[in-house]
Amino acid sequence: MSKKQKFNDYQFVDGSRLSSVIEALIFASDEPISGDKIREIIVENEEQIEIDEQTVADFVDKLNQRYDENGMSFRIDKLAGGYTFVTESKFHYWLSVFQHENAYRKLSQSATESLAIVAYRQPITKPEVDQIRGVDSGYIIRQLMEKALIEVAGRADSPGKPLLYRTTKHFLRHFGLNSVNDLPKPREIEEILKDDDMAEHRQLLLERQLMMEDMEEEIKEEEIVENSEESEARDESESEEPGETEEPTGDEEE
Repeated sequence: MSKKQKFNDYQFVDGSRLSSVIEALIFASDEPISGDKIREIIVENEEQIEIDEQTVADFVDKLNQRYDENGMSFRIDKLAGGYTFVTESKFHYWLSVFQHENAYRKLSQSATESLAIVAYRQPITKPEVDQIRGVDSGYIIRQLMEKALIEVAGRADSPGKPLLYRTTKHFLRHFGLNSVNDLPKPREIEEILKDDDMAEHRQLLLERQLMMEDMEEEIKEEEIVENSEESEARDESESEEPGETEEPTGDEEE
């Protein structure tokens, strides 16, 4: 495709347009799809057209302009090195309750803390994470790997050659980042938290956290009551048969 034809929306034999094909490929992809992959799919299946990655980027810009003009709630963004659909930032407030509830269910405070250490210090070993947190992080590291948020990045040259860990592309997608370079700096985080515009957001997070803590407390209280009742039942059983040994009966084993 020549430079003059660059913005011509090429029409295929079936009547579909180049912009629609690019849009469909991005929409159908389970993960961010690169501009090169989009170019490769189109060029290999249509002999009459030749495009490059910049052409794909230009059409993505045109699609986003169309979405904006029509007041759509989504746009195409570049995350983890590829294109994907995302919700417009002005709609994040309406999704915040749903998103934060899911976030609390998926990642505990210790998991979030460990993930942040890996993200900012990667590649990093488990002993280094343990040293920073002051506790063993083996279980948390395994959880983060199961959720595909971190992965093994090789081995360190230190004694024992411990495994090195780094964040994954799924981590970038999960937090809406294009690369780890987009992570906010510690100073930026402090400024965000001090921003008056974040007051309502912080309050929402606090309320959700308190709600989850109350639920956990209720569960613990119920477990204490159940354990107490079981203990009293055992004491009564033992007091009724003081001369017998404590060997379990068939009923108890059942």
